[in-house]
Amino acid sequence: MGKEEQPIFTTRAHVFQIDPSTKKNWVPASKQAVTVSYFYDSTRNSYRIISVDGAKVIINSTITPNMTFTKTSQKFGQWADSRANTVFGLGFPSEQQLSKFAEKFQEVKEAAKLARDRSQEKIETSSNHSQESGRETPSSTRASSVNGTDDEKASHGGSAEAQLKSENDKLKIALAQSSSNVKKWETELQTLRESNARLTTALQESAASIEHWKKQFSACKEENDQLRSKIEELEEQCNEINKEKERNAQLSRRLQELETELQDKELELEELRKQGEIIPQLMSECESVSQQLQDAENKNKDLEEKVRTLRTEVEESKHRQTNLKTELKNFLDVLDGKIDELHDFRQGLSKLGVDN
Repeated sequence: MGKEEQPIFTTRAHVFQIDPSTKKNWVPASKQAVTVSYFYDSTRNSYRIISVDGAKVIINSTITPNMTFTKTSQKFGQWADSRANTVFGLGFPSEQQLSKFAEKFQEVKEAAKLARDRSQEKIETSSNHSQESGRETPSSTRASSVNGTDDEKASHGGSAEAQLKSENDKLKIALAQSSSNVKKWETELQTLRESNARLTTALQESAASIEHWKKQFSACKEENDQLRSKIEELEEQCNEINKEKERNAQLSRRLQELETELQDKELELEELRKQGEIIPQLMSECESVSQQLQDAENKNKDLEEKVRTLRTEVEESKHRQTNLKTELKNFLDVLDGKIDELHDFRQGLSKLGVDN
């Protein structure tokens, strides 16, 4: 960007470029939103869109009248640059910013078209002026030769002819350059048209591919939903099978328990049968035991009677012992009194002996 190039509009957006290999997918050119600006070059009378991410130029697109900015969604727009042989895409934070950028693109495009038309008019004017100058050169020479003396006529005619020849040569060079530029611009215009046609075809293919992928996505989504439904049904069936297996396992365990109980009952029944065979012997033994028990009860009654008699005797003995203890205590009390009297008597005797 030179000193003559000044920004005329600035915004921020995410920058994308079309994938050069597939011409279908978008490749991010910036990791985040960057500044995107319109620049006007007064010396070249041209307009450019420029965006820089750090030290890297990610957009340097000169706007031509053949370019078209297309809104592909509410916040996304794109345009094709045949010189750069790519398609640029911009993602904006809001629909309003996208609309402003699109309006500015159209405005700059019209200005570029107007500048091109003026340039062509200047070239055509220069070409016509060169041709007119070439036609007027002999008449001017003749007019100068009619006026003045022969020496003046000769000197004046020679200088005028040399000047006109020089100007004519300059105009021829300018015309040749203009013709060369016109051919160059026509070639470039043809190249731009071909590139634009290729990009249009690629864009149409991309749109068709998008529709195709949308249909495939819808079909895959439906198939995915069907598979999910089948998976849910299979999961329910698996749950039912697991529950049935669990019930069968419980029934098997219960059956084993019942078989074990049946075997135990059969063993008990066998024992009872064996015991049934010895019941008569047990009955006789039971009668013998009953007789013995009866005899033991009779003996027990006799013993109980003897125990009651002994208890009565023990009670009487206890009563006699109590009476004896009482009498013994009374005797001991009397004895203590007698001993005290004897003691007192001895003390009296001792006093009498001392007195004598």
